[in-house]
Amino acid sequence: MKESDWALRESHTFDRHAIAYIRRAASTGLYRIRGFGAKRRIPNFDDLLMKGASMSRYPLEGYRERCRTSVTLGTRFASKPIELEIPITIAGMSFGSLSANAKEALGRGASAAGTSTTTGDGGMTQEERKHSRRLVYQYLPSRYGMNPDDLRAADAIEVVVGQGAKPGGGGMLLGEKISKRVAEMRTLPEGIDQRSACRHPDWTGPDDLAIKILELREITNWEKPIYIKCGAARPYYDTALSVKAGADVVVIDGMQGGTAATQDVFIEHVGQPTLVAIKEAVKALVDLDMHRKVQLVVGGGIRSGADVAKALAMGADAVSIGTAALVAIGDQDPAFQEEYEALGSAAGCWEDYQAGTDPAGITTQNDELAKRLDPVAGGKKLANYLRVLTLEVQTIARACGKSHIHNLEADDMVALTVEAAAMSGIPLAGTNWVPGA
Repeated sequence: MKESDWALRESHTFDRHAIAYIRRAASTGLYRIRGFGAKRRIPNFDDLLMKGASMSRYPLEGYRERCRTSVTLGTRFASKPIELEIPITIAGMSFGSLSANAKEALGRGASAAGTSTTTGDGGMTQEERKHSRRLVYQYLPSRYGMNPDDLRAADAIEVVVGQGAKPGGGGMLLGEKISKRVAEMRTLPEGIDQRSACRHPDWTGPDDLAIKILELREITNWEKPIYIKCGAARPYYDTALSVKAGADVVVIDGMQGGTAATQDVFIEHVGQPTLVAIKEAVKALVDLDMHRKVQLVVGGGIRSGADVAKALAMGADAVSIGTAALVAIGDQDPAFQEEYEALGSAAGCWEDYQAGTDPAGITTQNDELAKRLDPVAGGKKLANYLRVLTLEVQTIARACGKSHIHNLEADDMVALTVEAAAMSGIPLAGTNWVPGA
């Protein structure tokens, strides 16, 4: 090594990213807003392995022994629970953050695969309701676009307390994406930045929430399942309080979940990993003797059938996907590499969902860009992706000797790292040790 090379040694604490952050903050006086999700390395499902079967347990033959994948959500109080063919749902992503074509594509793909999609903030679009066989209506603190008719038209209601990418924080929709239609739906000025509230205006705790849930049940004649969605802040207590308030379904979102727009500091530094969220939520349900009676849906960084299988083995009833669904319908497409580069990024790295300049026409309200996404073709791609995930879950479940995906269990897994073992409660491979147990 030359002596001059010592001068080029990068600081671990003040690396080029930290220095760029400081310089940007100093030059603008503004915090950074972006979309996508956490980009830091976080212990995740890749740090767990499935054991499979051998002598002590027999695998199933894939070509002649069935492995069922159905799941029913909302069996506690709702007279019309949601019956899904697969345990993978589409997370809430609003019209406003996404184009109308993108929302239609998500509805088409979810319906073709036999699962549900979710509205997100800002209300229900005609395209989404028309093309979604099972649609969950998000009831958010902002109340943008909310009306009782849409509540009744939905198949379930999801009361959003928090989101994985920003627990404790409200959403953002910058003026570039407040088109005339979005503004009319949200009763907002066109072209003006919108900030959603971080907490609901008419309740502040679980006792008030119980009253709100009763109101929602009366509005919908006790037919619709009521979900409560929380970011992974304090998942044990949030799950327990959701059950106490009367939820049919609890949705827990780990910090790997994406967002259309929030402060970068939220995305990278607030919340807990999805592994923690599942373990703590399941523990709360078990302690209350409500596991499988109140269903648990988990989101945040789900990419493959292996991720789904591991989440189910840890005790979830279903998972939700957001970022992966957008990629499936065309987000981050290398076909637009030159345009991503012109925006100072690259396919697979682009994160400025808040800007409305998405070359793929997905996270935009620009009519010319939005035309690039064919909702029929996008829906077919999403359906293909969901079918692959389902086949992968079945493959893993059969290899573990299971005839239903919900028969997967924690004993079917080992952890590869001490951190993953501690977070998930799964023993470290080669031992029976769970750190902290």
